[in-house]
Amino acid sequence: MTYGGDVAFRVAGADRRCVGARRGGCPLRAVVPGRSSGGQCPQCARLDRSRSVAADTMADDPRPYAVYLAWFGPGLVKVGITAGERGSARLLEQGAVTFTWLGRGPLMAARRTEELLRAALGVPDRIAYKDKRAVRAALPARAERAREIEEWHGRAGALAGWPESLERAPFEAVDHAGAFGLEGLRPMTGVVTGLAPDAVVAGRLLAAAGPDLHLATADGGVVVLDTRLMSGWELAGAGGPAAGMSVPVKSVERGVQGGLF
Repeated sequence: MTYGGDVAFRVAGADRRCVGARRGGCPLRAVVPGRSSGGQCPQCARLDRSRSVAADTMADDPRPYAVYLAWFGPGLVKVGITAGERGSARLLEQGAVTFTWLGRGPLMAARRTEELLRAALGVPDRIAYKDKRAVRAALPARAERAREIEEWHGRAGALAGWPESLERAPFEAVDHAGAFGLEGLRPMTGVVTGLAPDAVVAGRLLAAAGPDLHLATADGGVVVLDTRLMSGWELAGAGGPAAGMSVPVKSVERGVQGGLF
């Protein structure tokens, strides 16, 4: 897909099937709800969590990990960790507009640093996608974005109690607004709440941040599709934007986007 290009598909299958643990296919071929962003049955979801850094079930992982601060909009800053070998992939997956590294070291040292920032600075390790979407069309300038996350980097670096085995990283802002297509983005007017058999999604791609596609629709609106809703469905082409939208869309009133969904 390219920005300015068409996105158009219809749901061809009758049921949404579990994608399985680690996307390896579900042995039960279980049916999952159309509004679920996970696309997994409970059994496969538990199997994925059984070997998950996020669930603290991989304390013996010998790989180096990196700690980062991610910025999604004014006041929306989170701390997180990612396997060092993945580079910035995790930040792109989350839709981080700007980020900076804090340090690198063993998994448990990275985890302790994450907990230190959460406890001492009140920085969360999760930000809801509804909050990220609400601010993407009204971001401050790049220099202001970098300045805010630099302030957080300074506060984090001034804390006592960092693990000695974590090698600290100097401040360097990495900005993804261009990669996501966010410059000049129009405010969204709705968000897709789920797919269903024979439903159609069609529009012109304006931006793509994390799992979210911002689509300009034939009626002049801008609808956000969380692509995680697509997993497990059988999909087919649907022509172009003129095919229209026939999926459930929750309207978002302009100017108060953050409080309506």
